[in-house]
Amino acid sequence: MDPRTPVLVGYGQVNQRDENPAVEPVDLMVAAARAAADPRVLETVDSVRVVNLLSWRYRDPGLLLAQRIRADNAATRYTGIGGNTPQSLVNEACLDIQGGRADAVLIAGAETWRTRNRLRRNGVKPDWSRQDESVPMAEGADDGVPMAGPAEIRINLDRPAYVYPMFEQALRIAAGRSTEAHRRHIGELWAQFSAVAATNPNAWNRTALTAEQIWREGPDNRMISWPYPKLMNSNNMVDQAAVLVLTSVEKAEHLQIPRDRWVFPYAGTDSHDTYAIGERAEFHTSPAIRIGGRRALELAGLGIDDIDHVDLYSCFPSAVQVAATELGLPIGDPARPLTVTGGLTFAGGPWNNYVTHSIAAMAERLAAEPGTRGLVTANGGYLTKHSFGVYSAEPPSRGFRWEDVQPVVDREPTRSAEVEWSGTGTVETWTTPYNREGAPEKAFLAVRTPSDARVLAVITDASEAAATVSEDIAGTKVRVDADGTAALL
Repeated sequence: MDPRTPVLVGYGQVNQRDENPAVEPVDLMVAAARAAADPRVLETVDSVRVVNLLSWRYRDPGLLLAQRIRADNAATRYTGIGGNTPQSLVNEACLDIQGGRADAVLIAGAETWRTRNRLRRNGVKPDWSRQDESVPMAEGADDGVPMAGPAEIRINLDRPAYVYPMFEQALRIAAGRSTEAHRRHIGELWAQFSAVAATNPNAWNRTALTAEQIWREGPDNRMISWPYPKLMNSNNMVDQAAVLVLTSVEKAEHLQIPRDRWVFPYAGTDSHDTYAIGERAEFHTSPAIRIGGRRALELAGLGIDDIDHVDLYSCFPSAVQVAATELGLPIGDPARPLTVTGGLTFAGGPWNNYVTHSIAAMAERLAAEPGTRGLVTANGGYLTKHSFGVYSAEPPSRGFRWEDVQPVVDREPTRSAEVEWSGTGTVETWTTPYNREGAPEKAFLAVRTPSDARVLAVITDASEAAATVSEDIAGTKVRVDADGTAALL
C-alpha cells in the first residue's frame, strides 16, 4: 500500500442516559475519543475537526478537546450546520492525509440536548466551559446549508418536520398508494429500523416496535405533521457523542495500531440539490443522491450489489425512500436493512452529528466482517446537501478517490419557482401540522401553476386544514393569493 493511504483506526461512541448537569458536550467528546483510541494515539493527532453542535456555544470546541486529550500541536476546525458534515469531514480528512497535509485527524461531535432542555425547563443555566474573545472563532463555523428562502419564509415553512412530510406525500402519490396503505408501508420500513436499533448497543432506544405502534398515532405517539407521528421524526432529545480517528497507513503502522481495527475509506463524493425546495424538479426524487451515490460506488470500483451493509441518512422515512430509489436499493430487504444503527428516530438523532455515529457503527461492522463493504450516506438541509462514503476493512486496490460531482448535478432539470403568485393551481403535495392538543392547525401546500411552475402556499383555516387529512387532495384545485395563503376550491 501507498504509505499515505488514509485509514480509519479509531471509532468510539458514548451515551449519557442519566442526567448529569455537570457533563457538557466537550466532556462527552473526550469520553468518545478515549473510547475510540488509546491516549498514545490521541496525543499524536495533528488536526481536530468538530461537527457543529447546538446544545452549547463554544468559540472553538476543537481547541478544548485537543487540550483535554493532550493533542498539543493540533490545528482545529469547526463546521457549519448540516447532517452531511461528518461524511464530508471524512472525505476531506482522507484527501489531507493522502496529500501529506495531515497525519492524524480526529473528527468529533456531541450533543447534550436532553440535559440542556431539562435544565432550561427548570430555569437553570449550566456552568459549562466558556471561551473569551481571546480565543479566535474556529475556521469553518460559517459554512452551512441555506434552510429557507423568500418563498418559505413568507409562509413560515421553516423546519424539517414540515418539509419532509411533503416529500412523503409526493412519494405516496408517485407510488399510487392510498393514504392508509402508504402509512402502513412506511410503518413497516421504520419497524425494520427499530429492530436494528434493538441490536445496536449504542442506540438510544433499544425497544423494538411494531409497524402499527409506529405509524398509528396515540397518547405517546402524537401526530406532528401529517402523515408523520412522533415516531417518524428524528429524536434529538439525546446526550450522545461519537469520535473518528483517521491516519495514514504509515502513521498507523508507526503507532502499532492493531490491523483488526483498520477500516479503509475507498471513495467519497459530495453534491447538493437546489437549495430552494420550490426549484426541485420533483419532490420524490434527488438527482444529487443519484449522481453522487452512484459515482462514489464507481470510484470504489463497486456496484450497489457489491455492498453488504448500508446506512442511509434517516431523519424521516421520506429521506430513506428517496435515497434507496435513487441508489437502486430495495426497501424492506431483511438480508440488507438500510441502516446499521437503527436511524435517527431510534438510535438517536444528535442534530448534525448522527453520521459520525453511523460511520463508527459501520466501521465496527466491517472490522468484525473482513471482506464486506459498506455504504454511508449523509444529508443536510431538506434533502439538500449530500455526502457519500464507501468503506471496507480490506485495503482498496487503487487508493482513496473523491470527486465533486456538482457540475454534473447542475445539468439536471429544475422547476421554475414562483414567490408572489396568485391564481388557481393544483395541489402537488402537502402536509398538515398538528397542535399539541392533537388537532390540525394549518396545511402547507406545493401547488403547480397552469404554466407548470411551483408555488408554496399555506391554508390557515383550521377546519379546511382538517379536510386535508380526511381527504386525499392530490390534484385538487386551489386558489392561491398573493400573500401566500390558499383555499381549496
